[in-house]
Amino acid sequence: MRDAVDTIMDQWRTERPDVDPEPMGVTVRAARLAALLERSMDDTLAANGLAGWEFEVLASLRRSGEPFELTVGRLLGTMMISSGTMTHRLDRLEKRRLVARTKDPEDRRGIRVRLTTDGRQLVDEVVVTRLDRERELLGGLDEEGQRQLAGLLRTLLLSLDDV
Repeated sequence: MRDAVDTIMDQWRTERPDVDPEPMGVTVRAARLAALLERSMDDTLAANGLAGWEFEVLASLRRSGEPFELTVGRLLGTMMISSGTMTHRLDRLEKRRLVARTKDPEDRRGIRVRLTTDGRQLVDEVVVTRLDRERELLGGLDEEGQRQLAGLLRTLLLSLDDV
């Protein structure tokens, strides 16, 4: 079976026989796959009343374990956004009563962000829905294929210093 990327590579081979388009077999497919997965995840989250960034914040807090609380700095480290953007996002989540901010007792200038009961309940429900959708999206691969792909992607990400 052939896909759109095969056509793109064939076109490059015809138009530029002096270049080897083989890397596109991975990079263009990865980019197309990322876009399709992101769109599907965004739709799934939106159906549950969340934007992707809201889920990221809530999930980071939930994964942190009891008491489901992190410093703003730790949250920033997981999100790769500016502190101004984080403040705006936390303002919105706080208005929805999904998170609460408190002063950090260990750092006079620091702020801690805690998942509220409502926030925990929502993220616990949504993560199940999201994982169900991810299983559907990966249905074109059997379990062994999924494990192999995950391993290959891990290896590539590590080689690009994604640690």
